Amino acid sequence: MAGIVIEKARAEDLAAILAISIAGAVGGRAAEESTDPEVYRKAFEEIRACPDIDIYVALDEAGEVIGTYTYLHIRGLAFRGRPRVELESVHVRADQRSKGIGAKMMAHAEARARESGAALIQLTSNKVRVDAHRFYERLGYVQSHFGFKKKLI
Repeated sequence: MAGIVIEKARAEDLAAILAISIAGAVGGRAAEESTDPEVYRKAFEEIRACPDIDIYVALDEAGEVIGTYTYLHIRGLAFRGRPRVELESVHVRADQRSKGIGAKMMAHAEARARESGAALIQLTSNKVRVDAHRFYERLGYVQSHFGFKKKLI
């Protein structure tokens, strides 16, 4: 665990990020994803260029991507105009789970959010990901809202 490094994703990380993310996909999304990184290249580069969104990777001692999450800094008027942070696509490679990597990524996100003056961190998790829910609850996250989605494609 001591050798795990969390840093902003680089172009060469895209295939590994997708492999981890797609492996963790559930529901209708799982069937719609592509294993071809080039399908995602434009979106990945646009995200990397956006000042309010970052994709992070957890790297092991060998520099291999073993986890990932997307960090969105959202401005709004709630909480006296303080920003909030939304985490998306939080995934640890299946063979690396239960080793503290997810907790380290979440602590990294929380530290960054605090530094930015964010009032809170929020995330969604598919309702079938029961193990993930227990993980978030162990870290102090509370299920405070119901989420809704409407598919547009």
